[in-house]
Amino acid sequence: MTTKKTIAVVGATGAQGGALVRAIMADPQSPFSVRAITRKPDSAKGQELAAAGAEVVSGDTDQPETMKKAFDGADAAFCVTNYWEHFSPEREIAQARALAEAAKSAGVSHAVWSTLEDTRKWVPLDDPRMPTLMGKYKVPHFDTKGEADGFFRELGVPTTFMLTSFYWENFIYFGLGPKPGPDGVLALTFPLDDAKLPGIAVDDIGKCAYALFKRGDEFIGKTVGIAGGHLTGTEMAMAFTRVLGREVRYNNVTPEVYRGFGFPGADDLGNMLQFKRDFNDYYCGARDLSFGRSLNPEMLTLDAWLEINKDKISV
Repeated sequence: MTTKKTIAVVGATGAQGGALVRAIMADPQSPFSVRAITRKPDSAKGQELAAAGAEVVSGDTDQPETMKKAFDGADAAFCVTNYWEHFSPEREIAQARALAEAAKSAGVSHAVWSTLEDTRKWVPLDDPRMPTLMGKYKVPHFDTKGEADGFFRELGVPTTFMLTSFYWENFIYFGLGPKPGPDGVLALTFPLDDAKLPGIAVDDIGKCAYALFKRGDEFIGKTVGIAGGHLTGTEMAMAFTRVLGREVRYNNVTPEVYRGFGFPGADDLGNMLQFKRDFNDYYCGARDLSFGRSLNPEMLTLDAWLEINKDKISV
C-alpha cells in the first residue's frame, strides 16, 4: 500500500480551503491525505471534517508558531488569507509571512499560494486615476497578496502562485446579486463599462488547486490564473435573466459612484473593478479559460453555477 502524501490546508473550514478539502476527499484514488487547519478544530465544521476522514489540527495565522506546528511533517501546503475577515492590510501581510515561514520550516515540496495582483505595479500611488487608500494601497485586498508573493520567493519555498477570480458566490453572500431599481426591475451594478469580469465558482478554485498539486513540479515557480468565464455586465445580466426567469439588467456606474456606495470595502471594490476594467486585456489574459479547464474539466460556467444556486439568490 502506497503511503499518501499530506497536504496541509489553511482555512479548511472557509471558502477556498474548504473547496480544496472537498476536492481531495471526493477522489477515492487521491494520492493525498488532508490535514485540515482551522482555528477551531472542535467547531461543528471541524468535527464534520474529522468525521469525513480528515486530520484536523489547530492553527492560527495570527500566531506564527501555531502554523509551523500545523505544517510540520506535511508534504505540501495550500496557503490562503482572508482580508475580508478584518479589513487590515498589515494583518494580512503578517499572516501571509507566517504561512511562508511555516512552509519553509516544514520543508514542504510544494506550496500553492492563493494570490492576486499588486495593482500598484500598474497604478502607482501618485497616479490620480484612482484614490490611494489607507495611505499606501490602491486595491488593499489585492496589493497585500501580491506583495506577499515575495515572502515565498525570498524564502525559497517551492510555490505555485495561483491567481483567483471574482467568486460567483459573491452574488449570494457578499451582497452583489441583483437588486431592484427604482422601477422595480432587477439590476446588477458594476463600474465595468463593457469590460469582461473573470469569475469562478469557489468549488472550482478547490478543484484547480487540487490539480496543481497532482501535477507536481510542473507549475512550481510559476504564476497561473483561473476563471470559469469572462463576462461583461450585460452578459452576466442575461445569464441571470435566463436562469431566474425574471428580467435582470446591467446597471453601469462610474468607479467614483461605486466607491461612494458606503458598504464596508466599497472603496476597495470600486478600485478593484476599475483596475479590472482599465487593464482588462491583461487581467483576462492572466486567467486563460482554456488553462483553467485543462486543470478542471468540470469548471462551471455562470449559467451552470446559477442553475445550481438560483434558490440561494435573494431577489
